[in-house]
Amino acid sequence: MVTKVPSRPLSRRPDRPRRTARLLLAAALATASLAALPATATATAAAAPAAAGDEKSGGTTLTVAVSQSIDSLSPFLAQKLTSTSIHRLAYEYLTNYDAKDARTVPAFATEWSASADKLTWTYKIREDSTWSDGKPATAEDAAWTFNKMMTDPNAATANGSFTANFAEVTAPDPRTLVIRLKKPQATMTALDVPIVPKHVWEKVGDFSKFNNDQQFPIVGNGPFVITDFKVDQYIKLKPNKTFWRGAPKFDELVFKYYKDGDAAVAALQKGEVSFVPNLTPAQAAALKTQKDIKVNDAPGRRFYALATNPGARAQDGKTFGNGHPALLDPAVRKALFLSVDRATLVDKVFQGHAVEGEGYIPPRFGSYFWKPGPEQKRTYDPTGADKLLFAAGYRKDGEGKRLGKDGKPLNFRILCHATDPNDKAVGKYLQEWWGALGIGLTVECLDSVSDPWVKGDYDLAFDGWSVNPDPDYVLSIHTCGTLPATPKDTGATDNFICDKEFDALYAQQAVEYDTAKRADLVKRMQSRLYDTGYMNIMAYPNALEAYRTDQIASITTMPEAAGNLWGQDGYWSWWSAVPAASAGGSGDGSGSSSTGVLIGVGAAVVVAAGGLLLFRMRRRATADDRE
Repeated sequence: MVTKVPSRPLSRRPDRPRRTARLLLAAALATASLAALPATATATAAAAPAAAGDEKSGGTTLTVAVSQSIDSLSPFLAQKLTSTSIHRLAYEYLTNYDAKDARTVPAFATEWSASADKLTWTYKIREDSTWSDGKPATAEDAAWTFNKMMTDPNAATANGSFTANFAEVTAPDPRTLVIRLKKPQATMTALDVPIVPKHVWEKVGDFSKFNNDQQFPIVGNGPFVITDFKVDQYIKLKPNKTFWRGAPKFDELVFKYYKDGDAAVAALQKGEVSFVPNLTPAQAAALKTQKDIKVNDAPGRRFYALATNPGARAQDGKTFGNGHPALLDPAVRKALFLSVDRATLVDKVFQGHAVEGEGYIPPRFGSYFWKPGPEQKRTYDPTGADKLLFAAGYRKDGEGKRLGKDGKPLNFRILCHATDPNDKAVGKYLQEWWGALGIGLTVECLDSVSDPWVKGDYDLAFDGWSVNPDPDYVLSIHTCGTLPATPKDTGATDNFICDKEFDALYAQQAVEYDTAKRADLVKRMQSRLYDTGYMNIMAYPNALEAYRTDQIASITTMPEAAGNLWGQDGYWSWWSAVPAASAGGSGDGSGSSSTGVLIGVGAAVVVAAGGLLLFRMRRRATADDRE
């Protein structure tokens, strides 16, 4: 699937070279500020694997297989899911999400409150947080982090959307952070921005080039400390012994890169890795019969989509890329989507481990989930697609090839991830279905789709994103303000969509305090996105992943009842992981992915009266690529 790297990586992964990204989310970030309900949370601590053992050191190692490259170890640049997941382990954010129900809980900030007009937010910073080099972590570090993002476009590459609406950020004392806004903003209790140590980062010169990958250990204040990194090989972390919530149980956490999914599964079977995410249905079925291996199959937080290039353009009005002009015709896009049998893809490609796609937000997020009505829904109808194309002037020649308005046969290209078997399998179905319409399709499977994606050099692409409890971010990537400033820049856009009606709805939901009214606006946005035909949501895949029970005694899913382990909105799975040896045995396969030690998450949060918490979604990630 395609990932773009603004990147998402397509839900996936940003594989592209990074250019200066100016995240201009003007109206978008005029989000209504909502106060979180007072929150004392309990997070289930999951017991995690005791890796394939580290006899030499006598310690335990939890090894996670990953298929996505690290785009950067700089929190200011990283946008891929693997990279941002690691930053959640190495740095604290102001707030976190409870593992049980995703409500906001304390993290670097212990409590917060908003002024009556919701334009000034005050955070109390915890006193028991220290940087891994021994220096105290204070409100000044947070203020410096946000101010750097506000004043240096290069430092705003990954998370600038969070601070675009900030007017002023100050630290009147070491334990108080004050943020003054230009307009109300709903993400103030869910600012997914890693706080970095000022005394380390103020020495950095060019933030567009500094990848934070030359000097180890890397100074942080999260549950883990990054100790080593080799591109497309591994990244190693050690427990932060002074972490305020308590140190992780494993002696080392390793993310090991596997380009081939089957190789990762083989490593799991041999005990060389503890955990493997993003399994295919066939892999999951095979692993379910294996001794000492537990498969987690739960409703996912991602959507799997087909994206069309609407004509790559920049905010300065200049167009670029080589997208096929026929896809600018709504009739062509609609005909293509009428020729996609979603039910067959769920049955044959995902083998039932997915739900048929409809709206942009997965059904896991009930209040925002939308589906088209009978009159609006595009059901599988190849005959109707053929008639639609014919009526729009796209006729066939004597050989049955569909001709464009220029008289040349219609042939499209679709970007796919070489490491994603779903992309390849779906690509074959599309070639068959669209071939029946007389339209040719070339499936271009690349190790990295980011370069052609960011340059607009594609016709269609497999797309996907991981959605957080609040859908603001995934919706914002389709606003006009996220287009690149110029063709030479990289914006935060997903696939260059710019629709004024969609933007107007986005601006309205951003400042709507009433939950029901906001949900209605979000659904109207999905309806508009559906009607334009630039995005075809084909499926909502389950989270299919597996771990070794002889290495992991237990591990916490998110949500706790039936959720994912990889790519959580927090650090619960790896932080709470307990080595099987520590649990008094080698593992009997009975460990539940939601069992573990209950750990208190902090004191009640002070909130503005009547406020409603809107969770911020972290970004995309199809498979592993995007975040």
